[in-house]
Amino acid sequence: MASAHRRNNALDRIKVNGEWLSEEQEVRKEIVNSFQQMLSEDMEWKADIGRIQIDHISRQEAESLEVPFTKNEIYTTLMEMNGDKAPGPDGFTVAFWQNAWDFTKEEIMDMFKEFHEHNSFVRSLNNTFLVLIPKKSGVEDLEDCKPISLLEGLYKLLAKVLANRLKKVIGKVVSIAQNAFVTGRQILNASLIANEVGWMWSCVSSAKFSVLVNGVPTSFFPSTKGLRQGDPLSPYLFVMGMEVLDVLIRRAVEGGYLLGCIIQGGSKTSLNISHLFFVDDTIVFCGASKEQPKAKSSHLEEVEEILELAVELGCRVGSLPSQYLGLPLGVPNRATSMRDGVEERVRRRLALWKRQYISKRGKITLIKSTLASMSIYQMSIFRMSKSVAKRVEKVQRDFLWEGGNLEGKVHLVKWDVVCTEKNKGGLGLRKIAMLNRALLGKWIWRFACEKDNLWKQVITMKYGQEDHGWRSKKANGAVGVGAWKEILKESDWCWDNLVFLVGKGSKIKFWKDTWCTDTPMSHCFTHLFVLAAHRDATIEEMWDQNSGQGGWNLVFLRDFNDWELDMVGELLHTLRGHRPSLEENSVMWRRGRNGLFRVKEAYRLLDNPNDSVFPSRSI
Repeated sequence: MASAHRRNNALDRIKVNGEWLSEEQEVRKEIVNSFQQMLSEDMEWKADIGRIQIDHISRQEAESLEVPFTKNEIYTTLMEMNGDKAPGPDGFTVAFWQNAWDFTKEEIMDMFKEFHEHNSFVRSLNNTFLVLIPKKSGVEDLEDCKPISLLEGLYKLLAKVLANRLKKVIGKVVSIAQNAFVTGRQILNASLIANEVGWMWSCVSSAKFSVLVNGVPTSFFPSTKGLRQGDPLSPYLFVMGMEVLDVLIRRAVEGGYLLGCIIQGGSKTSLNISHLFFVDDTIVFCGASKEQPKAKSSHLEEVEEILELAVELGCRVGSLPSQYLGLPLGVPNRATSMRDGVEERVRRRLALWKRQYISKRGKITLIKSTLASMSIYQMSIFRMSKSVAKRVEKVQRDFLWEGGNLEGKVHLVKWDVVCTEKNKGGLGLRKIAMLNRALLGKWIWRFACEKDNLWKQVITMKYGQEDHGWRSKKANGAVGVGAWKEILKESDWCWDNLVFLVGKGSKIKFWKDTWCTDTPMSHCFTHLFVLAAHRDATIEEMWDQNSGQGGWNLVFLRDFNDWELDMVGELLHTLRGHRPSLEENSVMWRRGRNGLFRVKEAYRLLDNPNDSVFPSRSI
């Protein structure tokens, strides 16, 4: 397998800067020249961003970035790193330093101390191999290769420690238009103090590169610009760089050069979205006018046509329907063209395995790791049609029993049994439609949990919210995006398995929400609910803070009969130990660990498997 990969990745003949090269020395020379030029700064032109106003982190947060490195901080970071990644020029993986910590820790601490006090380290630690990974089979052009940086283990540890510190503040000040590399966002406005900036600049500016051409390293050369894919610092530095573009686009909107996409629901307020960032994928929203995307919005020279602007920006001109972040954009929700791509990708992958002998265990592994996962990304936001789900499952089923050639052999076990969990006698594969529902259900959980995320602001503005903001209103009729309509169909079973954690109690209904029992109070005490004077009251409204240490103020429409007193006593017994606090209200997924929604548990819930457990561990 490794030899096959080596043959497929070999660059025997390649086009560099539009010129075909086949002689080995010529290929090596031109590839190095190309990357050397790419990683060298143009000294004749430099963007002037000195007057751009960006937000500041607090003094306390700034000081936390500069405290001396501790042994515990370094050790914890080292042990959390993946030790099996490919080594850099020194040949030592992170796993080596993890195992050698006991007798190298003093030298490692000295290195961090030197870096903290003098902003320097041994320059050879920052030597980097650039390995060229083909983006597709049959590479013809150098642009079809992705350069991945192989870093030395100690530098990677140093960069990871700095990245962990930066990660603590980046989420507080980054623009909501950026969705990548920020904890809590699913895809940096910061002005850092001098030392932290100096440390990061030392890491970036001291790098030297050697390109691996067909596995053979070239001579090292320095760089004056660019980030390394593989460097723990790179994602956060990239986010900070993109924040400058974010400020420029927002300035263009304020100046009237860009209109943006104005979202307005039933209320008089509106939300203007001008752009979205995810790593280097950028989408800018503007009006249907030739004047909208012109040069003033991008600080370029005047251009006459949109094609000229695309050339200046290094983009291509497209049209809807299209794709963004690998998902269909501008395609009707039920269009077959949006779904057929999944089946096509699965069949294309199968074609690579047709001539290989693969055991049953190997086939199961491939189905789980590759065939089944290929559709997960799209199913996480779109509902797959029943017909496509059946066809994809048929491909998986045929591959399991018949092999890559799909020869028409007998299927020995029903697919429902194959998709049963291993501890219940199955093989642990998943049904496509059921997995799709579990993935869509996570959005219901996220809407209830997340506060100010941009996607939630859009949904709230378009459809509104109800139940004190825990749920989105339903999208009725022809109004609304098909994707969100399909997601809302999973609301009932999701909310049946959500329970409120009471804080202040101001947004949780005493009778109608699930908070102190497995079901709402209105279900547990149906008779008392009918007699309740305030059926929609919140927990905060039902709590009397003025009576001693506080107590429940239950108001009913009439006095109780003797036979109803036992019900009241049972209700008061249920409420014992429950009271509002000063914390914020939240929701918890009752079937998951730590109260967090997990697709795996949601799938089990929807599948409703047999209660009888097959003794698989005893075999």
